[in-house]
Amino acid sequence: MYYKEKAPEINEVDLLNAIRDVWVRRPFYGYRRITAQLRAGGIKVNRKRVQRLMGVAGIQAIFPGPNTSRRNQLHKVHPYLLRDLKITRANQAWQVDITYLRMQNGFMYLVALIDVHSRYVVGWALSNTLETTSCLDALKSALMIGQPEIINSDQGCQFTSEDWVDFLRENSIKISMTGKGRCHDNIYIERFWRSLKREEFYLHEYDSVKALKKALHAYIEFYNRERFHQSLDYKTPADVYFAEERRGFGYVDESFGPDSALRDVCTN
Repeated sequence: MYYKEKAPEINEVDLLNAIRDVWVRRPFYGYRRITAQLRAGGIKVNRKRVQRLMGVAGIQAIFPGPNTSRRNQLHKVHPYLLRDLKITRANQAWQVDITYLRMQNGFMYLVALIDVHSRYVVGWALSNTLETTSCLDALKSALMIGQPEIINSDQGCQFTSEDWVDFLRENSIKISMTGKGRCHDNIYIERFWRSLKREEFYLHEYDSVKALKKALHAYIEFYNRERFHQSLDYKTPADVYFAEERRGFGYVDESFGPDSALRDVCTN
């Protein structure tokens, strides 16, 4: 009688590497889909084993996280000022937003401000809470670089809060807010989040907040000073932003040049 030879089972190390390979390409896959993908590639494995190894390695599917844009119904919503506005210079309009970054032991929250004209990230802050304080920290660091005429945000409670609104008014900054459900009103900061996550965050693991902060700093420096943008005629955001500053003021203080312009704040 002929007996079909059983395929040898893959060892744990090789299986974990295969799981990582699938997850890096499909970070939204959970253990069931990863198991199906492995089986389709000829690897004999069951779901429980894949689930166990993913747990050991801290690998999780990327799901929608906490709602960072929840509105406080008692706060005033301001009109959207960028509709039909032609953006022709640096610091004419900035956009601000918050995104979540899933760590093994919870979430960290990144707030950043981007100059619409140049796509230059003018300030950012990392925090383990969704308090308005980290938004103000990011804004204060950005104001060391430039002074915007308008800042546009979503209707999240951080940006409708009295602390945020009062600070903008004290600094003569016009307040603009996207319409409900209109994420494209804040499209430039949304595109930055997409680039950051695809090109940095989803590709690496961070064993501490310090490691994450260091990686964010390095990526934002790369994004500002080295990453060419087709929409900027293949210039970098720093090229465009600081060229505008030179034209506006006749010179640029070296302390605010591309080598030192990026400020970051990490709140705990």
